[in-house]
Amino acid sequence: MANYAKGNIAEAVAICGVIDPDAYTAAAYTSSIVDMQDFREIAIIVLAGDLGASATLDCSVAGSAASNMSSSGALTGKSITQLTQAGTDSNKQAIIRVTAEEVAAQGYRYVQATMTVATATSDAGLLIIGFPAHYSDAADFDLAAVDEIVM
Repeated sequence: MANYAKGNIAEAVAICGVIDPDAYTAAAYTSSIVDMQDFREIAIIVLAGDLGASATLDCSVAGSAASNMSSSGALTGKSITQLTQAGTDSNKQAIIRVTAEEVAAQGYRYVQATMTVATATSDAGLLIIGFPAHYSDAADFDLAAVDEIVM
């Protein structure tokens, strides 16, 4: 928790999961796996771009006791209301908040988000930020794909 008090967002918040933004065909896509022992909570930010004709976009969160997500199960109450092209949900965002306590209460340690595009190719992406890091600067937990931090 000391990192959060420093007031430097790069030290308090880590980019710990992602589904890179792209034009996705109808399928399910999974994020990086996040170890919830590293953070008090995470925010999963779903980014819907232009949704294809009649397309839908869903996102849910699964938990597991194993780091490879074997024997995973859905985290209770951790899915978005479906975004739809018909519902004018193109270029909208949704956020799912998950706490370490919620994950542990269901017997899990690791979490992973699944973003599902249905019916038509759609622009979408997903970002998971973790905060505050329990034992060191959150930046120590950034994905290897984080190319630069400008302060």
